[in-house]
Amino acid sequence: MRMPNRPTFTALAVAALLPFAACSTQGKPEAAATAAAAEVEAAPADAFLAALASHCGLAFAGRIVADEPASPAPDAFAGKPLVMHVRGCEEPTRELRIPFHVGDDRSRTWVVTRTAGGLRLKHDHRHEDGSDDVLTMYGGDSVAPGTAARQAFPVDAESIALFEREGSAASVANTWAMEVEPGKRFLYELSRPGGRLFQVEFDLSRPVEPPPPPWGSET
Repeated sequence: MRMPNRPTFTALAVAALLPFAACSTQGKPEAAATAAAAEVEAAPADAFLAALASHCGLAFAGRIVADEPASPAPDAFAGKPLVMHVRGCEEPTRELRIPFHVGDDRSRTWVVTRTAGGLRLKHDHRHEDGSDDVLTMYGGDSVAPGTAARQAFPVDAESIALFEREGSAASVANTWAMEVEPGKRFLYELSRPGGRLFQVEFDLSRPVEPPPPPWGSET
């Protein structure tokens, strides 16, 4: 099986993407210091996005490593292959789209976008005909700078309003997180106060056959 070539992203490349703030702050020590501080805070977001982008075009198998507390309802993930596929790489320094396939269910896509203050995570949920699910495009923005390996996304006000409107009260306290170790592992996490923890981990060292496009995407 021939897999797509993997682009090379390095820390130097990430650094090269940062604004050349010093050019516009010469002779202004306070402005230069502020710009330098902003660059330091921006760097983890860019490095994290670059680490994800280094797997563009590739797909990986995953497994649930935490699901607490156990739910009495049937587990929608039990016994089904879990696959993530790094797509949407046309502008990898700005946005990446990562479909998360659960068996034949291709309804879920994680959308990671660069913002002025860090990163944004949204959950794009579709029906098989491509139409939006009633619960879609929820998520949040990173608040702390995070690191090149981990970013956290507390639920935003828009998502809280959506959850309240649709009767998903427990989700108003959600925090999502992602971790990436290039060539080793990727982790998606959902947590909330009270002990709720869901984590699915993917093996980035062994690409698998890419799945079909997610619902709502033809290519």
